[in-house]
Amino acid sequence: MTTTRLVWRQLLLLLVACGSTWTAVAWSAEGAKVSDVHFGTDVVPILTKLGCNGGGCHGKATGQNGFRLSLFGFEPDVDYDALVYEGRGRRVSRAAPDHSLLLLKATSRVPHGGGRRLEEASEDYRLLRDWIAQGANPPRADDPHLDRIEVSPGEQVLQPNSSQQLRVTAYFSNGTSRDVTRQTVYQSNEGGIAAVDATGLVKASSRHGLASVMARFGEQIATFHVAVPFAADGSKMAAAQSELDVLERQSDSSKINRLLFRQWRRMGVVPSAVADDATFIRRATLDICGTLATSEDVTAYLADQRSDKRARLIDHLLARPEYASYFALKWADILQNRGAGYSTSKQRAGTTLFSAWLRDSLESNKPYDQFVSEILTASGSQRENPPAIWYRTVRKSPEYVESVAQAFLGVRVQCAQCHHHPTESWSQEDYFGLAAVFSRVGRKGGFADAEVPTDEIIYLKEHGEVVHPRTGKILMPRPLGGSEFSLGTQDDPRLSLAKWMTSRENPYFARTMANRLWAHFLGRGLVHPIDDARSTNPPSNPELLDALSQDFIASGFDVKQLVRKIALSHSYQLDSAPHAGNAGDMQTFARFYPRRLSAEVMLDGMSQVLDAPTIFPGVPAGTRAIELPDENVAAHFLDVFGRPARMSACECERVDAPALAQGLELVNSTEIQRKLTVKTGYAERLATSHQSTAEVVTEVFLRALARPPRPEELKFAVNFLAAESDRAEAIRSLLWSLIATNEFLFNH
Repeated sequence: MTTTRLVWRQLLLLLVACGSTWTAVAWSAEGAKVSDVHFGTDVVPILTKLGCNGGGCHGKATGQNGFRLSLFGFEPDVDYDALVYEGRGRRVSRAAPDHSLLLLKATSRVPHGGGRRLEEASEDYRLLRDWIAQGANPPRADDPHLDRIEVSPGEQVLQPNSSQQLRVTAYFSNGTSRDVTRQTVYQSNEGGIAAVDATGLVKASSRHGLASVMARFGEQIATFHVAVPFAADGSKMAAAQSELDVLERQSDSSKINRLLFRQWRRMGVVPSAVADDATFIRRATLDICGTLATSEDVTAYLADQRSDKRARLIDHLLARPEYASYFALKWADILQNRGAGYSTSKQRAGTTLFSAWLRDSLESNKPYDQFVSEILTASGSQRENPPAIWYRTVRKSPEYVESVAQAFLGVRVQCAQCHHHPTESWSQEDYFGLAAVFSRVGRKGGFADAEVPTDEIIYLKEHGEVVHPRTGKILMPRPLGGSEFSLGTQDDPRLSLAKWMTSRENPYFARTMANRLWAHFLGRGLVHPIDDARSTNPPSNPELLDALSQDFIASGFDVKQLVRKIALSHSYQLDSAPHAGNAGDMQTFARFYPRRLSAEVMLDGMSQVLDAPTIFPGVPAGTRAIELPDENVAAHFLDVFGRPARMSACECERVDAPALAQGLELVNSTEIQRKLTVKTGYAERLATSHQSTAEVVTEVFLRALARPPRPEELKFAVNFLAAESDRAEAIRSLLWSLIATNEFLFNH
């Protein structure tokens, strides 16, 4: 090290007499006192910034090369001991700070598996060195703690291929603040729209859309929101605003629509045209009832000239029994009404009862807060109280916590089981405090000849506790992010949880349900994924989600009313085809996003078109796929097309991604072949009917696709049928060709 560098960078430790006490005071070569460097608020954030305590380095469970840090620095006491006392004290040298192994390895002056992480001339190096030179002081209770951080600007509209430098300020408990931009960790949730580098420079790409950048310093997180508009210049933006003026005047002025148009104006995106009536009746019938619209329904709807016919259609669909059956299937997935894993013959009665309870609750439009409370607080036997079936599958602390958090609060807290959540406020105390709510859930009786008892009674035990795995502290029941419940010795903590969860002030409960239903109807949640709400994954339209949530609460948690509002929104009524003004949009709902039919709806749709019900083993004849009591009813078709195993509360378990097996199933399925050839089926009836060829084609299109054939389609199909000598085989080919098209397989 040169003499000049020593003059400018080395600290001199002077012993200053203060009465009878000697105090170490750090002075720079210029004679100015150096600010105290605190381990928790100065050193740990640098280790996080450099990636030292990340999961791929020393922060993983086993550490790296004998050196282990807490993941992302959430346990500074543990980190201090690892740095200062472990490894024979070689990592920190108070007498010769520059020779500390911590600095030697980080600057690659000593071989380091992680490569060079620091430059000797950097501010981070100086801070680490200052801390060592000041005596490598440990974290103390009276050290200033980090109150919050702020990122500036908080939001910005960026033109494509432009940039914005962020500035992060940290505020401490002693009233001080400082710029921590260089020590902050950044991450974009949509790097393809707006990427961010290690210095906090955000660069917008040529893609349009919304992105959020997380800024994390210490335990605090702030978020920068960026919008890259579709209209790239002033003239295009003015043209888009003019089009939006016309469209908004033509739309109804509901609060939802006003907020949709507000975002479209901000983004300079023009929505697609409103979908035609044939498209809308098919779409709404599938989404509300999980059922195809019949040709009679389509014909009557197309002839209806009333201006409010879409609202009337929604009300009619919500009153149909299929609505309750279809959404009961959805909730059976979320609540893991599972039959696999143990004796089907012994457990089928239970899954059937729970499935029926779900269906009855939805059919009666039971208020959502009551619905959830009855599940969480269920006691007794499955025969007397079917919601108690939930406790048969959800049995252990992790299952309680993660199922409740994902299903009803829309958050993922799995990380907090082992360490502080890296991008949220959830700690291990939050995780195990929620687990403690269920620590007194007891079980007795039941048929225990299998992996899980099939008929047991749920009751409240006298005692039960949960211990913090790191501190050994017994944790009292508490909600996520909340204080301990005030409980008497005979009180059921589950009742307190249900009361807290369904409170109008709960920031997650109503929002989660509103977001879940928005995703069901629009193909994507305002928060996406729908059960991953966090500060670093904000809603694409926060005002809209707030409005839906508040309306839901004000209605008394009326699920049907929430469905009605969403189904009548401008976005839900749009055509799915993009145009030049919204091509690439996947966040603002400026068009309807097509999605493949779920496995059960697809199979039922084929059965409906071909008038050949699926025969399911072990259930009554005529049972539809959306009415099955559990996922353990054998049906190869359903498994191929993504029926979930119901192992978690995450809707992501239901797979709709394309696969080779699905194409082969459409071509070679014995079930589809049976439906096409059964003597009592639709294909056989058409083959022996006296209808003209054109009438047959028109009826087939209406039945399968909910629309009449286009002129060119009619001509082609008529010519095809006329050219075939075997009329029955030709009709089967026509029917198969339609149910194998994307138009049939997708809701669009």
